[in-house]
Amino acid sequence: MRVLLIEDDAMIGEAIQAALRDASYAVDWLGSGHGVAATLAAQHYDLVLLDLGLPGADGHQVLAAIRGGGDAVPLLVITARDSLDDRLRGLDGGADDYLLKPFAMAELLARMRAVLRRKGGSAAPLLGNGVVTLDPATHLAEVAGQPPVLLSNREFALLQALLQRPGAILSRSDLEDRIYGWGDEVESNAVEFLIHGLRRKLGSAVIRNVRGAGWLVARNS
Repeated sequence: MRVLLIEDDAMIGEAIQAALRDASYAVDWLGSGHGVAATLAAQHYDLVLLDLGLPGADGHQVLAAIRGGGDAVPLLVITARDSLDDRLRGLDGGADDYLLKPFAMAELLARMRAVLRRKGGSAAPLLGNGVVTLDPATHLAEVAGQPPVLLSNREFALLQALLQRPGAILSRSDLEDRIYGWGDEVESNAVEFLIHGLRRKLGSAVIRNVRGAGWLVARNS
């Protein structure tokens, strides 16, 4: 899952980026509001984390531009601005949630999962397709009749991408986009290696290969 972080404070940005990478998110980081529109136009993101106190373009202006352009990407405001007016302006302006600094990384991750569930139209905390179940909070995957197994960060990210769209074929580039952020080194056979590991842990039938097109998990049954 790929996240765009828009935060001008280097210390906070580095801490959030490290925490998100540890939680299996691919993270791209912008230090100002400039270039946000071009970045969102060029790359698919599953979620945006937006600070309000940005140099150049204020965070409220960035939010207005995103929503005014018709982009419905899930968006969570993270800011030190704690006035009621700022909170109402952010939420009424199209933010899906509003988190005040300072915050615990565990709360940020929980709020991100909640926003993504709501945007995906599901209240359930688990992803599944009737064959395999995945817990985004613990990275445990379970096939019916088998004990749950702990996935590596990138195994989790790959399976999560597939389970978000059961029945849809995701190509190598689709999966790489959701696993790797800017500057991450991608080995030529990285996706195949991760799928091999998932099949070894969960069974060969969990992920299907569509020759010449990509991979999928079965539609919910």
